[in-house]
Amino acid sequence: MPQTLLINIALLAGTHSSNAVLRGAELQQLPAIFDAWLLVKGGCIEDFGKMNQLPEALKTQSVCVDVNGATILPCWCDSHTHLVFAGSRETEFVDKIKGLSYAAIAAKGGGILNSAQKIQAAKEEDLLEAALQRLQELMRLGTGAIEIKSGYGLTVDAELKMLRVIKELKRIAPIPVKATFLGAHTYPLVYKQNPDGYINSIIKEMLPVIAKEQLADYIDVFCEESFFSVAEMKRIVEAGKEYGLKPKLHINQLNSLGGVQAAVELGALSADHLETMTDADIQTLSASDVIGTLLPTAAFFLRMLYQPARALIDAGAAIALASDFNPGSSPSGNMNFVVALSCIQLKMLPEEAINAATLNGAAAMDLQDVTGTISIGKKANLIITRPLPSLAYLPYCFSSNLVDRVMINGAFL
Repeated sequence: MPQTLLINIALLAGTHSSNAVLRGAELQQLPAIFDAWLLVKGGCIEDFGKMNQLPEALKTQSVCVDVNGATILPCWCDSHTHLVFAGSRETEFVDKIKGLSYAAIAAKGGGILNSAQKIQAAKEEDLLEAALQRLQELMRLGTGAIEIKSGYGLTVDAELKMLRVIKELKRIAPIPVKATFLGAHTYPLVYKQNPDGYINSIIKEMLPVIAKEQLADYIDVFCEESFFSVAEMKRIVEAGKEYGLKPKLHINQLNSLGGVQAAVELGALSADHLETMTDADIQTLSASDVIGTLLPTAAFFLRMLYQPARALIDAGAAIALASDFNPGSSPSGNMNFVVALSCIQLKMLPEEAINAATLNGAAAMDLQDVTGTISIGKKANLIITRPLPSLAYLPYCFSSNLVDRVMINGAFL
C-alpha cells in the first residue's frame, strides 16, 4: 500500500506525547497542531507536522490528499457496548412514555429477559451479520475501537454463542474489538429462586469453556439491587480472574451499594455507569487507578440523573466516555452524540470530552498503545471532519453529522 499524505489540515488534534491516562486538569489538555500535515504508511501514522515544515520530497513520494481545512482527530474509542443483540425493543420505549416502570415492563416479559429470549432463539450467523452491519455503521460515524459484551444469553449455550460471535467480529473487523463476558447481567427466570445455582453455572460451566476457547478479555457483573450483590460480584470476578479475565464492572447506576470500593479492591480496569455517586464513592474512585466510564446516553434515554462528571474530574478521577449501545437503555452507538451530550449535560469541556472518548477510552480497553491519539506508530484510525470554525463546534452543533470521512488502518471507508 502506498503511503498517504494528508495536507492542509486546519487542526490536527490529540497529538499527545504520552499514553498515560488523563485525569483532573490534565483532561483539559488536548495538544494540537494548526495548519498541519500527516503521513500514513502501512496502516499507521508515520509522521506529522506543520505545513510550512513539510519536506518537499514527501509530496512526490506519497498519494497526496488535500483535506481542505478539515479538522482531524483520532477515532472514538467506545469502551462499553452491547453490540450483539437480536431485535429491537421499541415497544418498551413506548411503554416507558406511557409511564410504565422498569419493574412493570419486566413483569410483561420485557427488559434484559426480552433480549435473552431473542438471543437464545437466534442463529449465530444471523447475530454475526446484524452485529457486523451495526459495527460498519459505527465506524462510518468515527468509532475506531470498540468493546462488546455478552449478557443477553443467560444460558450456557447462548452466552457462549454471543461470545463466539464477538470472537468472529474480532477476526474480521478492521478495528480493534475487545470481548467482555457479562453472564452476570441478571438472573434467568429459572434461577430466580436459586441465584447460587446460576452463579455456579457461570463459574463451573461458562468460564472454563470461555478460557479454553479464548472467548473473552474481560469479565463484567451488573451489581445492583435485585440483580447481583457486591458479595456475589466479588465471587464471580475472582473466579474470572483465575482464568485471566480482568474486571470491567457495571456499578452505581441506580444505587450506591459499595460497588466502587469493591471495584478498586478487585483491581478493575474500569467502573462503568456511575450515575449514583456519594462523596465517599468519588473520593475512593479518584484515589485509584480504576477508570470511571460514563454512559450519558443511557441516562438520557432513561431520563435518569446524569453522572457527576465535574465532581469526578475535579476530584482527580480518570474518566472515559462510552455509548452503552444496547436495545433497551441506549439504542445508539453514535459517539459524536455521546461527546456532545457530555458537554451539554455533564458540563464537560469539549477538550475533556474528546480526551475521555479517545485516549482514556482506549485505556479502558488496554488499547492506549495502539490507538486513541495522533502518535507515530499508532493505527491510522482517523476522523476527518467537515471544516469547523473551532473544535467546540463539534459538540455545539450536536444534531449535525460533521464527520466527512473516516480512515481505518490508513484507508478511507
